[in-house]
Amino acid sequence: MTSHTPPRLGMLTPSSNTALEPETYALLHGTDAATAHFARVPVTRIALDGDSDAQFDPAPMLAAARQLADAKVDVIAWNGTSGSWLGIDHDRALATAITAETGIPATTSTLALLDACAAYGVTELGLALPYTRDVCERIVETYAKEGITCSFAEPFGEDDNEAFARIPPADVARQIERAAEGGMHAVAVLCTNVHGAAEADRLEQALRIPVLDSVTVTLWKALDLAGAAPRLTGHGDLLRSGSLRALIQDTLTGLLDATGADRTTFRVDLPGLGLHVDLTAGEALRPGVRPIRRDASLDQRNLNTVVWLEHHRKPLIQPQFQADPHPPQALIDVYGVRAQMLAPVETGGAMTGWISVHSLAERDWTPTDTAALDDAVTRIRTAL
Repeated sequence: MTSHTPPRLGMLTPSSNTALEPETYALLHGTDAATAHFARVPVTRIALDGDSDAQFDPAPMLAAARQLADAKVDVIAWNGTSGSWLGIDHDRALATAITAETGIPATTSTLALLDACAAYGVTELGLALPYTRDVCERIVETYAKEGITCSFAEPFGEDDNEAFARIPPADVARQIERAAEGGMHAVAVLCTNVHGAAEADRLEQALRIPVLDSVTVTLWKALDLAGAAPRLTGHGDLLRSGSLRALIQDTLTGLLDATGADRTTFRVDLPGLGLHVDLTAGEALRPGVRPIRRDASLDQRNLNTVVWLEHHRKPLIQPQFQADPHPPQALIDVYGVRAQMLAPVETGGAMTGWISVHSLAERDWTPTDTAALDDAVTRIRTAL
């Protein structure tokens, strides 16, 4: 019998950071999900000037990455948010360079946050930030280029990186609450030297939206890249169901492309992972198509089409809606759907959920379309 060896996560850490290592260890405590290993690179000040920018030159990061590679880590993450003001391409290039240098998959805190936003369909993001206002405004500009509209609560106005970790967690929690105002899809604690991870689970239950702490987000993506697909409880929804949501989103995007449809969704009842069919677990859209992701107005299990799926346990292919079972009128009137395919996803003999493929025009679904739907069902069923 061979013993289980948890993956090793390599973390490049700002030298003046004192929060992310204990926060990461606390998130992993009591699990065998992974071990975390750290190498430091010089970072002491966050500002919009040449001296500050020079701290994020790739050379010292690549040198530290080579040291982590000596430990045969399974993934390397730049556990810092500098790409949020230097630009996303800066971090994409850094991750590519680390992998080219070491042969090890790589990511950054900023890239991980973008991946989390994609998994949850976040396009309206509240920010809790320790930085000076000009840095915060640059961050808003950066995320706008990625299709994410941000607003931020009053920042703490610090530029000394070491000082960020001295901000009391209770103050961080209040800032998160303020950042959630205005109908945000999620809140991000955007700094890996701020103590926000411990409050995420409690605040999510109160605010009813994801709280994406940067330390937690980086750990989540590192685990995911290492093949661990975490389902850790007690630390917020991302570590519990984020990897499943990301797989669902990737599957729906592929299905949208394969069918040329206008919208694909997946609904599932998994209460232990915080997933219920009245809200989609994922949605992919053509540009300009109205999202349905956050509409919980219908009793999904009692819709005519879903009752049909439950009874027949096979795909429902509708090139138009002239024959029974008829979809809800809101799907036609509000969302403009004129044709659809639905397929049940079963686990343990129960119809746990279903995939929907929507077209805004009547159309004859082809064997290629139905085969793509079957493939999507198989992939999601296997993940569940």
